[in-house]
Amino acid sequence: MLFFAPVLAGAQQVRVLSEVVDFAGEIGSSQRKTVILQNEANQSKTYLLKNLRGSVGSSQKVKICIDDQCFDPKKDLAKISLKLAPGEIYTDLYLEFELGIAETRGSFDLFFVNAENIRENFVVEARYEVASTSTKDFSHKDINLSEIYPNPSNRVAQLDYELVNPKAKAKISINSFIGNPIAEYELDPERNSLVINVTDFQPGVYFYTLFVDNKNVVTKKLQVKK
Repeated sequence: MLFFAPVLAGAQQVRVLSEVVDFAGEIGSSQRKTVILQNEANQSKTYLLKNLRGSVGSSQKVKICIDDQCFDPKKDLAKISLKLAPGEIYTDLYLEFELGIAETRGSFDLFFVNAENIRENFVVEARYEVASTSTKDFSHKDINLSEIYPNPSNRVAQLDYELVNPKAKAKISINSFIGNPIAEYELDPERNSLVINVTDFQPGVYFYTLFVDNKNVVTKKLQVKK
């Protein structure tokens, strides 16, 4: 759950109209939310992002977008500023959040201060919940196989499976967009997941194919990004 609340210290000149927004979704997904502000003062106000506090996982990413320009608050802190005209209802502030590669929940907040008077401030407080994906998205008489996740991926991608027939020989073959072979993995009947390190893959679109007893069963898409 995501909500926005003012810091009580100092005069309050900006009111947050978008009171409650949720960041909730499956592993590997990303979401974009609008933050609506109102400058209740009779003069222009400029607010700077002072810091980001809280819990953001290593595979999760937060971006702050102003109009069509997006910033990473961990790297671009000094560049993030909002200028609000007198009485303006500001609708060009967005948060983009990539939910990462693990089932989890957490929170973080963004602390904005007036460029001319740090006693005027507000906090964007964010809470998120990441759910796991389904583990049986494809069924075959010999195997149940999940979708690959996260997708897109930039570090590791995972497939969950169950070999219904342990005597069947199953493997995953990965090919580039133009069909060049990239990697091949045997599915161990004693295990139920396959973890693929994609850090050495070039960014782009790949196809992964399930073979059972050397027969092509299904092909799906994997996107890798940096």
